Amino acid sequence: MPVTLDSPVADFQAQATSGQQVQLSALKGRQVVLYFYPKDSTPGCTTQGQNFRDLHEAFAAANTLVFGVSRDDLRSHENFKAKQDFPFELISDGDEQLCQQFAVIKPKKLYGKEYLGIERSTFLIDADGVLRHEWRGVKVPGHVEAVLQAARELAAR
Repeated sequence: MPVTLDSPVADFQAQATSGQQVQLSALKGRQVVLYFYPKDSTPGCTTQGQNFRDLHEAFAAANTLVFGVSRDDLRSHENFKAKQDFPFELISDGDEQLCQQFAVIKPKKLYGKEYLGIERSTFLIDADGVLRHEWRGVKVPGHVEAVLQAARELAAR
């Protein structure tokens, strides 16, 4: 059952970079941004990650943890994270558990061929584990700033 706005997000556990296991219930008391992106080291995904990297301290000041999520394996994630100097962890969702939970797998087209891929989407979960904001079909320019603004407003409540 996909998560819906203003509802608690079902607890999950996922493998991430730096040998981390990310468990939502263990993050209570902190806001969480999950940004889903199609593929490591592609132009749009790199720019989006760099934008989150560049505003990382501002997210931390708003009591917000950031995690990138894609279906890439941990080795690919580790390389991407190191090359871009990301200060946040990347979650490997090879079994699509999180992608299904947040309903981000959509039909896409590339060179006339249809396939199922991740629709660039971002979710902001409050400190109590409730989904408060979602952005779907994200365009990269200006997006991270909008997420930061929402995180700041939520933290100020």
